[in-house]
Amino acid sequence: MTSQATRTPDSTSLRFRRAAGRFPTGVAVVSTLNDAQPHAMTVNSFVTVSLDPLMVLVSLGLTCRTYERIHSSGIFAVTVLGAHQQPVADWFASSRRGTGASAFTGVDWRPAPCSSAPILEQGVSYFDCEVVDVRVAGDHAVVFGAVQAFDILSDGPALMFADSRYVACPPPAAAVTGAATPAVPSQR
Repeated sequence: MTSQATRTPDSTSLRFRRAAGRFPTGVAVVSTLNDAQPHAMTVNSFVTVSLDPLMVLVSLGLTCRTYERIHSSGIFAVTVLGAHQQPVADWFASSRRGTGASAFTGVDWRPAPCSSAPILEQGVSYFDCEVVDVRVAGDHAVVFGAVQAFDILSDGPALMFADSRYVACPPPAAAVTGAATPAVPSQR
């Protein structure tokens, strides 16, 4: 085992990322509209926060372009990606994607009903948000959004990420069987 004295900050960060990567997360694209131009990036740090009021959060690096644009615009949308959308996740995670409308070339999207931020048509659900708070936490900003609109786009399985790779989430049981899934397994 490596002692704390011999660990470099880089090795600690890499080990931390590896340990955190063991926790499966969903994959989403967070987007905004800034100066009439759409902007987006892939995230796996999307969390529902509250049912009353409806609220979500995303965590974004302080130096990323999309954070700057969301902070400036005060709005964002989150599209939860479907299992078939790995290429879309890779594209919006790439620095090669360009900026503005050119980043959306070949990607079907429509404006969110309240913010007009892009919603990716092939996703499984979306959340249209107004920024209500931003908290700096280390090298990231936690952006809280009041959900103005949301919907389910598909009953297909969601895309997930675990152990540095994509995995498909099983489809919801209700979509497969047409029946509601019990909240608690029966005790026999």
